[in-house]
Amino acid sequence: MHSSSFGFLTALAVMTLPAAPLAMAAEQTQTATSGNSCDLRPVFMEDFNEETTPNKRIETISSVRLGPARWTAHTPWNGDFGDARFADPLPSGPFKIKDGILSITASKDNEGHWSSGLIAAADATGAGSGTRYGYFEARMKMPPGPGTWPAFWLAALKPVAGSDGNVEIDVVEYYGQFTGAYQTATHIWYKDAKKTAGALETIHVPDNTLVQDFHTFGVDISPKTIVFFLDNKQVWTQPTPPELDGPMYPLVNLALGSGWPIDRTPNPSSLLVDYVHVYGRDAGPPEGCPPGLPH
Repeated sequence: MHSSSFGFLTALAVMTLPAAPLAMAAEQTQTATSGNSCDLRPVFMEDFNEETTPNKRIETISSVRLGPARWTAHTPWNGDFGDARFADPLPSGPFKIKDGILSITASKDNEGHWSSGLIAAADATGAGSGTRYGYFEARMKMPPGPGTWPAFWLAALKPVAGSDGNVEIDVVEYYGQFTGAYQTATHIWYKDAKKTAGALETIHVPDNTLVQDFHTFGVDISPKTIVFFLDNKQVWTQPTPPELDGPMYPLVNLALGSGWPIDRTPNPSSLLVDYVHVYGRDAGPPEGCPPGLPH
């Protein structure tokens, strides 16, 4: 997630299975095989079944390292972003689980400072959960109000030290002041900014749809094509970049701002997440596999 979306959305404004054991979290990574099977296999099934209490932190989320935790609360590259500080998973922090729903809440303290939350299924060592080819999906309900910036996205599962040419796939970025659309994107990030590339697409939806109910946001990755889904319907496709040479892992966050003012952002604001599921598959036959979950 980067602030490069600012110029794009300025133009938009003008245009009118059960969860796996915790100890296995760092081992649930599927790399591509030479097989031609299109069968999808569960790789990471997070259904947020752990209930939280006022004095108990969430055991599935740690600050920066996996191991029994399945998630970390900061980007592995220490690149937190937006106008709200991403907080550690303390009992008083932004994360709560009730009735199988994770809430990530952005709130303002007495001094006017915002804090919020991010979860990443990886850490800086390259440990994490993901797959190179397969299907990623999250079911979420967006927070209402301007200034909110929730997202479900994927990053390259690599050790942070020395990595370059990393792929990022933004399955959904929702900007709270644009109630009838969200953004999808692909990015390839290089240390040499001249090599950096990517593409953006706006997906239009009925006004306020995404804040009124839960919706599923998915992406299918195959050797040739990346296919984006909303509620099991294809909404955009992009060619798979050659830099996508290893597994990707999921992240979910509620950030604020991205260049837009947060003076009218509701305090508090909560993103609700029902689940995050990752399915892996082989590279598939030459003609490719049918994208998405089987119906």
